[in-house]
Amino acid sequence: MMNMNKQLLIGAALLAGLAGCASDKTPATADVAVSREAVSAATAAGAADLAPAEMTSAREKLMRANQALAAKDYKTAQDLATQASADAQLAQSKANSAKATAASDELQQNIRLLREELARANANAQQ
Repeated sequence: MMNMNKQLLIGAALLAGLAGCASDKTPATADVAVSREAVSAATAAGAADLAPAEMTSAREKLMRANQALAAKDYKTAQDLATQASADAQLAQSKANSAKATAASDELQQNIRLLREELARANANAQQ
């Protein structure tokens, strides 16, 4: 009887462990998919050119997350995917900031040119 209870407990523990592993797969897979989308969005925003270090880091972590997922190391996959998403979001933010700064600089240059032209026109009108 004692041996039977022991076997039941071991069997229940194994089932619980397997169920835990299976439940870890879904969030890890979802996190890797989210990080893949974040890397794609950052790439589309031009982050590869405007924030290359962050993009390299995001891509490397995404690759390692995929490897961990394939190896069924779901905790590592989830952690790396989260880090890849953060790196990709930072890269995208830096890219957007660089674009906004460039647009602002161009606008300031255009305003300066218009002011110079207006000053010339006023000077000519006064003569």
